[in-house]
Amino acid sequence: MAGNTEAPQPAPALAWHNWGRNQRAIAAAVYTPATVEDVASLVKQAAESGRRVKAVGSGHSFTAIARTDDQRLQLDRMAGLVSIDAAAKLVTVQAGMTVRTLNAILARHGLAVANLGDIDAQTVAGATSTGTHGTGRAHATLASLVEAVTLVTGTGEVRRIVAGDPLFGAARLGLGALGVVTEITLRCVDAFTLRADERPMAMADMLAGLDEHIAANDHAEFYWYPYTDRVQLKRNNVVAAHDRPLPKWREWVDDELLANTVYAGANRFARAFPAAVPTIMGVAARALTARTYTAPSYEVFVTPRRVRFTEMEYCVPRAALGEAFGALPGIIAKLPFKVQFPVEVRFTGPDDVWLSHGHGRDNAYIAVHQFSGMPHEPYFQAFEKVCLGLEGRPHWGKLHYRDAASLRPVYPRFDDFLAARDQLDPQRVFTNPHLDRVLGP
Repeated sequence: MAGNTEAPQPAPALAWHNWGRNQRAIAAAVYTPATVEDVASLVKQAAESGRRVKAVGSGHSFTAIARTDDQRLQLDRMAGLVSIDAAAKLVTVQAGMTVRTLNAILARHGLAVANLGDIDAQTVAGATSTGTHGTGRAHATLASLVEAVTLVTGTGEVRRIVAGDPLFGAARLGLGALGVVTEITLRCVDAFTLRADERPMAMADMLAGLDEHIAANDHAEFYWYPYTDRVQLKRNNVVAAHDRPLPKWREWVDDELLANTVYAGANRFARAFPAAVPTIMGVAARALTARTYTAPSYEVFVTPRRVRFTEMEYCVPRAALGEAFGALPGIIAKLPFKVQFPVEVRFTGPDDVWLSHGHGRDNAYIAVHQFSGMPHEPYFQAFEKVCLGLEGRPHWGKLHYRDAASLRPVYPRFDDFLAARDQLDPQRVFTNPHLDRVLGP
């Protein structure tokens, strides 16, 4: 490959699976390019021979968006820092960098990402390309922070797309359908400290004050424990001083022992003895204790996740939260199996990214989960049916059953995105069956 003078690398495995292990594929060939020239050469060859190319990140999407039985590109060797401008608060990184590494680099330069999701193992390109988001009324998807994208198009052309470019609204969140993203420029903020306040409470009390919680806090979210009337409310606010660090023992007990080790054991037990699930949920909800602490923003946003699950997340207009969330107890009660994971609810403001779930409106995100190896489709399908009638938009990286015909009406710029796809990938070098379903062939 052009531009690669390094020593030969170990051959990557043809078999692949995602983090949730609900998606698997065996590629015909796997490449690990080191430069944008390498990527362009591979794409040109694929286009000329009628092959398909799929770039894969960390595998944190639950959909089949990254599956391919043809050529897979792994960008592990394109994961470096390109440039950072602390004064302008801009950072440019290669697409294969993980969010975790990005956070560490920014911290060393006195910068941070203004908002994050709760997992940092994704690549920056994967997170922006599927609409990763956190929570907060003044924030939107990570893609809304993108200032420039460099990608290799379906003809092998290298394009840098910036604000003002007619394709900018599409390129910031491209689903891997427009090209292979090689570099991304993100808008950052000065590094900041968050004061986290996490407390269990009765669901009725939380819902009665929800509007105030959202309005009065920089970041607010809650978790509901099925089969109970209990929730955990999380509120994070920017503060001037890091004056209340969480003791290391408490951090280990809460985030490592209880949230991962004990929780994994409880889920394995519940998988073997489903009748115990309501009792386990009740104990878990009651065992939660309140905690308040300060930490650097990225340490508060991110939560260690080692218990594997499958997930669907729907974004509905903020005003529709009551109807969408209110349907869940009835759905869960009628299932022929038990739900072993809490339901997570987050909130964002609008953005102008064409395929952002939050495009043009205030939003509530409702995420439903199920422990790996447990049935989930009847649960997810029933919840999706509710959201369909509420202008719901499924998270691009989470399981859903929608197709292009049903998605078009809820995305005002859907056809503009398809036109951008026609321009950047006319031969559909980057497509796969999943993209054919959600975007059309």
